[in-house]
Amino acid sequence: MAAGPLLLDGPRLAPASGKPARQLVVILHGYGADGADLIDLGRAWQGQLPDAAFVAPDAPEQLPFEAFGGRQWFALTERTPAEYRLGAEAAQPVLDRFLDAELEALSLDERSLALVGFSQGAMMTFQAGLRRRTAPAALIGYSGLLPGADRLAGINTGSPVLIVHGTEDDVVPCYHAEAAYGALGAAGVETTLQELTGLGHGIDERGMVLGGRFLEKAFSRSD
Repeated sequence: MAAGPLLLDGPRLAPASGKPARQLVVILHGYGADGADLIDLGRAWQGQLPDAAFVAPDAPEQLPFEAFGGRQWFALTERTPAEYRLGAEAAQPVLDRFLDAELEALSLDERSLALVGFSQGAMMTFQAGLRRRTAPAALIGYSGLLPGADRLAGINTGSPVLIVHGTEDDVVPCYHAEAAYGALGAAGVETTLQELTGLGHGIDERGMVLGGRFLEKAFSRSD
């Protein structure tokens, strides 16, 4: 479904077990894409997480250039640290309302939640996930960066974080992953960095395997 300015929706997968959901994995797409672009991550992880529900919401805004289609969590014009921080902060309330509603609908608590994001979606994963009232079970950022890396005072440090980034990424260079890893570690967040040799701006089979293992371990810790 198309997303409106205050209500998010997107492709969903019910638990493969056929039982009520015990976990919720929310997958946040990158700039210019939509939820359908990443819901296959959920399909790849259903074998490891048979009791998890997956949802990949469409971002709230259409791209300003209709010819390209797709959606954005916030506008990218200058691509500066200030723009990333301000944009992520502005988009966070809409995402938070969506997460609250999804957890309530499934009768789940925050420790049953994991956020996974790619590129701009990774920015939103870090922005919202580190500031939830209760720390989610896990946060995964693929090919992204940490907005507001110099403003981490007061974040919730209880979520383990996995950062996965290709060494050949020419859209969001790999040094952003290293900077995020350093900033989160300094703030007291349990953070793992996986740099994948030869990978550009994307998620390959190695990244999917790493993410699935990370989620499986994180949810087993929160049970």
